[in-house]
Order: sequence, then C-alpha cells, then structure tokens
Amino acid sequence: MLRRGLILAVLAAAGLCLMACAGPRNTPSRIELPPLRLAPEALGRPLALQQQLVFELQRHRQTLDALLEVDAEAVRLAVQAMGRTGVTLHWDGMQLRQHRAEWLPQAVRGERVLDDLQFALWPAQAIRGVLPPGWTLKEEATRRQLLLDGRAWLSIERDEDASHMRLWNLLEGYRLEIHSVPLEPVTP
Repeated sequence: MLRRGLILAVLAAAGLCLMACAGPRNTPSRIELPPLRLAPEALGRPLALQQQLVFELQRHRQTLDALLEVDAEAVRLAVQAMGRTGVTLHWDGMQLRQHRAEWLPQAVRGERVLDDLQFALWPAQAIRGVLPPGWTLKEEATRRQLLLDGRAWLSIERDEDASHMRLWNLLEGYRLEIHSVPLEPVTP
C-alpha cells in the first residue's frame, strides 16, 4: 500500500513537471540574453571602483562587496561576502577566467556578472555592435534597456553621476543595486 502511494506521488510529481515544461514555445524560459563579451578597451577609459552590490532574487537578499578594475588590457573583478571571496573574474577580451568559491550558488555565473557589468558601464555604441538580430538597446538620459521584439528583458537606471545604479534582469528574475565609489590611483 505504501509503495503504491509512493509510486502515485512520483507519477503525479512527474506529471506536474511535464505540465510546467509544456508551455508555449516563445516563453521567457526559452529566451536567453545575448552575451556581450566586449573588449576591455571598448570602455574607453580606465576605471577602478569599490562597489557594494545588493542582489535580490525572489525573497532572498544578499549584500556583497566588489572591487572592479578596467584598463585597456583586462577587466578584473573580485566579489566578497562577509569577508570571504566568492568569485574573481579576469576578462582580457578573449578569455574569461574565473575562480569561484564552493559556497557560491551555481546561479551566480561569471559570464552573467561580466555581461551585467558591461551592460551597465560600457558605451551604448559598443553594446549595439554585438547584439544579435531582434535585440535592440534603448538608451535615455539615466535609463538603458535591452529589448527583444520591443519587450525589455534587462534594464538599468542610474543616478546622474552613475554612483548608484539599479539593474533588473526580468528574464532571470533578479534585481541588483550597485553603489560605487571611485578608488584613488595608487602613486609610488
């Protein structure tokens, strides 16, 4: 009797999973944001920022600290949570190298982090140059949106001085708030 109930429960769960997966072909789960992978020099200037990142996914909220450096040769990013390094990224325009802590959730992917950074900071002209057909970039004074067939899937709003930005990834369902402070260059 118990075994039959277990089998029925498993079959019911499998049926629910199949029903959930059997949606229309053009659902958001079938759309992927295009990778940007812009060259570091496309930023057009060196950059060194200390950042506080507030990441929200559903009801989960995590505050992280980051150090970002960009020059003509590379993008370098280190992200920490509670004093522990979660991920380091190094992008030279050809290869993305990343080191991830075991405790970091799999949903935090270096490729997505790099694309979010470049979407937020790189010039619109550079982004438009790598978008695949159907995707467009809409930019207003303090707002930028990545659209597919007229629908926004990635959006960012920033203060006039870009020290505070709010990014919404509507496709993957997260929000990222970024507070940045420029780092002073180290002089010998």
